[in-house]
Amino acid sequence: MTYEDLGYSKSLQAHRQTENLMAFEVGRVIAEHRERYTIKTPEKEYDSELIGKLRFTAESRHDFPAVGDWVAFSEYDEGKALIHEIYPRHSSIERKAVGKSGQVQIIATNIDVGLIVQAVNRDFNINRLERYLTICHASKVEPIIVLSKIDLVQHSDLQDLITQITKRLGNTPIITVSNQQLNGYSAVQALIEKGRTYCLLGSSGVGKSTLLNHLSGEEKMKTGAISDSVNKGKHTTSHRELIVLEGGGILIDNPGMREVGITDTSAGLEATFDTLLGYAAHCRYKDCTHLHEKGCAIIAAVESGEIEEAAYHNFQKMEREREHFESSLQERRKKDREQGKLYKSIQEQKRKAKYS
Repeated sequence: MTYEDLGYSKSLQAHRQTENLMAFEVGRVIAEHRERYTIKTPEKEYDSELIGKLRFTAESRHDFPAVGDWVAFSEYDEGKALIHEIYPRHSSIERKAVGKSGQVQIIATNIDVGLIVQAVNRDFNINRLERYLTICHASKVEPIIVLSKIDLVQHSDLQDLITQITKRLGNTPIITVSNQQLNGYSAVQALIEKGRTYCLLGSSGVGKSTLLNHLSGEEKMKTGAISDSVNKGKHTTSHRELIVLEGGGILIDNPGMREVGITDTSAGLEATFDTLLGYAAHCRYKDCTHLHEKGCAIIAAVESGEIEEAAYHNFQKMEREREHFESSLQERRKKDREQGKLYKSIQEQKRKAKYS
């Protein structure tokens, strides 16, 4: 294995040189467990943690390592390491942190392609696909839809679902796979390129771990039998993990996500709903909210059937989530600034008291 097999690039090497990081080793974070990180190099793996300076100067979740990050580190004991710096990220797939107002959860970083896996049986939901597409577009990650468990539906039903997706989501690539009949995996394998990083996205039980096992050629993740009652595998991935495939390429598996909350992703929404928003140029008012105004070209297109009503409502829902997140984020930042000022004031009073 080489650093290139792990996804190391010339731009990362240039950063290492210009920022005088040559004295440190370089590795990639392949797993995270409660602020401890597993770093991988071509030679070995290290159990690591942050140096105190990084930990105490961090202002947000973005300042901590995530699976997929490249880091500068030093070994202080056999297999033990300290992380000194996080290299710049070229992409970061994120969602709104569940139950935490104005906070972001980083799913994975330095991703090239997002493999959006969705089962075609009971789990199938185009609205959810649009959410994953928005997250990918916001992160400048290439999305590919993988429809799994096609053996559980009739061929005609599968073709109908593909038609629905194409009509609603445009030219996003679609691959179909059968977990039982092992059809379609060669098509996914053909997409995997050496040195590129692929992130599996989707709900629990849609077949992500089964896909990973087939791509790796071995059982990296244990999977259970399919439940007859819900047609879902019993296995659930419990943590994120980066795996280097034998045939080239890097794959990141993720726990199933029940909620795919939208953050400040205006660019993502614009890319996902580009056809819908293309009508906005013909609205009567420049500040049209596309909710109730007379002369709204988008509402007119929905009423005439040119835009699917479901797509319109999903866009409005995600837009409200984005606006709420941005509002919550601004409030959170304001509180953080106020707390920071209070902390500095207290420290200054202590300093004056000490020397008075």
